[in-house]
Amino acid sequence: MKTVKVPVTRYPAERFTLDNGLRVVLSPDRSAPVVGVAVVYDVGIRSEPEGRTGFAHLFEHLMFQGSANLEKLAHFRHVQGSGGSFNGSTHLDYTDYFEIMPSNALERALFLEADRMRGPALTEENLRNQVDVVKEEIRVNVLNRPYGGFPWLKLPPVMFETFPNAHDGYGSFVDLESATVDDAAEFFHRYYACGNAVLTVSGDFDVAACTALVERHFGSVEARPAPERPDFDEPDLTAERRAAYTDALAPLPMIAAGWRVPDPVADLAAYLPYVVLAEVLTDGDASRLVRRLVQDDRSATQVGAYLGFMGDPFDARNPTALLMQAGLPPGGSTDAVLTAADEELDRVATGGVPADELARVSARMCTHLLRDTDSVLQRSLRMAVLEQQRGAPELLNALPGLVSEVTAEQVSAAAATLRPQRRAVVEAMPGGAR
Repeated sequence: MKTVKVPVTRYPAERFTLDNGLRVVLSPDRSAPVVGVAVVYDVGIRSEPEGRTGFAHLFEHLMFQGSANLEKLAHFRHVQGSGGSFNGSTHLDYTDYFEIMPSNALERALFLEADRMRGPALTEENLRNQVDVVKEEIRVNVLNRPYGGFPWLKLPPVMFETFPNAHDGYGSFVDLESATVDDAAEFFHRYYACGNAVLTVSGDFDVAACTALVERHFGSVEARPAPERPDFDEPDLTAERRAAYTDALAPLPMIAAGWRVPDPVADLAAYLPYVVLAEVLTDGDASRLVRRLVQDDRSATQVGAYLGFMGDPFDARNPTALLMQAGLPPGGSTDAVLTAADEELDRVATGGVPADELARVSARMCTHLLRDTDSVLQRSLRMAVLEQQRGAPELLNALPGLVSEVTAEQVSAAAATLRPQRRAVVEAMPGGAR
């Protein structure tokens, strides 16, 4: 079968490491006068200790509360005053901080990130304030929202046994309220070391000039090595696991199922067919599960499948999963949906994927990958994660082609592994229904 012909991007990736251990990736693009700056630290939800659930996310907030030479809110003022924007986010395996700025403000962005890498303002006032902010986020995003935390908070404790993989990454109020400034200082010293970070810059700059700026602002940051990263792997399921809970705000039932998949970093070739399979199953109105469950059987009101608990297949480390979630109509049956999904997986496993169907899915996936890296900021973030997890930021250019080379036989083989006995299922039930 012919593979889909996709455009090849050639975004450059100049790599070097400072004496203090900070890895740097520069990707110049002079097509527009903007720059994207990202710093990614190799610490996420899976790294937080027992009794400190939610601490990785809480610490992300603390990194915006002032730093070594800047008072509270100064970071906000300097970025926005330059016409830029900024943010940060916490993931299972990393935390990122980023700015997109006019290119003439590049040095300002580098100074700001270097300054908080030297040390955030870890005070009792800042800690208590941000604990309250995070608690309010939990109220708004989980406790007072229909399907809050579904399924990324609800499925892992069904699928996994160990604390790093199974615990609530938003955190409990008890754990958050018991956090101390000493806890924060220890967390910073351990995980926010130069040797545990990657800095990327994409956009309109001269490589030699940018290198000099990076050395000027980051070169004097204290050298601390990266902590040893634990192996978070655990045995696969050998029997189906199910759990259900009541969501008083949910108008209708919703279910999610997950199956473990190969290690995305150590075995990308084995992992990619599952990424394609998820799209074969649910990408668009012509996909198999949308046709079967939503259009024909009407056993679901919506259905989607994707890789990774946070929905990005290419920022996940092992262990991770292929997830399927579906909304059910009034009186809908979880078993009916799962049985239909099993039948469609069997059809893919035994009957294959026609060439035109695979070509359509591959073309759509490649289009999304190319579009998502068109922005210099998204390019910076993607390259930083690829450097951190794989030491290969240039893989950004290769991913569309690798996806297009996945064969129908590989997709069928992937579908054959998604058996009911390897599945974890969680159900969100409305009101008091069971």
